Amino acid sequence: MKKMLGSTGLVLLLILTLSACGSSNDKTASTVAPTESAAVVESSIAPTNSTSPDQATNSAETKTIKYLDQEYTVPATAERIVITGSMEAMEDALVLDVHPVGAITFAGKFPERFATITAEAQSIGEKSEPNFETILSLKPDVILGTTKFKPEVVEQLQKIGTLIQVSHIATNWEANLNLLAELTGKQDKAKQEIEQYQTELVASRAQLTEKLKDKKVVAIRVRNGELYVYPQTVFVNPILYADLGLTVPAEIQAAKAQEVISIEKFAEMNADYLFIQFSDSENADAPNSLKDIENNPIIQMTNAFKDGHAFVNVIDPLSEGGPAWSRINFLKAVVENVSK
Repeated sequence: MKKMLGSTGLVLLLILTLSACGSSNDKTASTVAPTESAAVVESSIAPTNSTSPDQATNSAETKTIKYLDQEYTVPATAERIVITGSMEAMEDALVLDVHPVGAITFAGKFPERFATITAEAQSIGEKSEPNFETILSLKPDVILGTTKFKPEVVEQLQKIGTLIQVSHIATNWEANLNLLAELTGKQDKAKQEIEQYQTELVASRAQLTEKLKDKKVVAIRVRNGELYVYPQTVFVNPILYADLGLTVPAEIQAAKAQEVISIEKFAEMNADYLFIQFSDSENADAPNSLKDIENNPIIQMTNAFKDGHAFVNVIDPLSEGGPAWSRINFLKAVVENVSK
């Protein structure tokens, strides 16, 4: 009887201790996302030294990979990948035909261009609002997040599983593609895609160099009805200025980040070739802004519009610009449109 009472007291003490810890974590979690109950995730996560039967096989076969100077221990082949926040990883999954178990949605739906890889995926929330509870329920081998995540979001995701923050820097596109390839055993496919892009780039330079000599080529994005330009290392600009070797306009050189450019400044820039990205979802409050821009008499006087060299959405308007999918498809689009 004394042994039973002693055991019961120990169990009660353990329960009280765990409850106190849970209450403390709830306060931290509540600041992560107003729309998500991180506390539910907190209370659902098993102790780190316990392994479910499903996870036992995977954890027995692991490997260490290196990505952007940081090492991660992951399953030998990651079969259950969740992508949250990183459109770069979504585009890479499209290139490598990787099917995540959980992925980003827009207004609750997967964009049509990702249909081939998201047919059996579950929504884990919007781009900037991951649903921690859903991600936890998917039991991911690896979570691919973004380097844009705030520290509190990173903290919550790391409690769920192995988190790798995929770089949003356009110049890291090869490292990003190779990361997903190494996780899924598709290194040969990634190598093939990179080599194919480099081959097409050489041919494209030969085809366009003379035609675009001394020409001003610019890419802009329309958001909330306003025109935005980007630094030469952001958006599709690395393809235009680094890969194709085109001259960087002064206005692009001066841009420090995504910057609004007025109609007057845009007209002064006077691009000879213009690539415009316009998405309905990014212009919900200004649905007619593209037509307004195209019909603006000041803009109509610029070289690109006068000569018929203004092109709209040559690739999907929500494309990041930097990842492999964007590069492959934008390069083809530039050659096709400029060669007309």
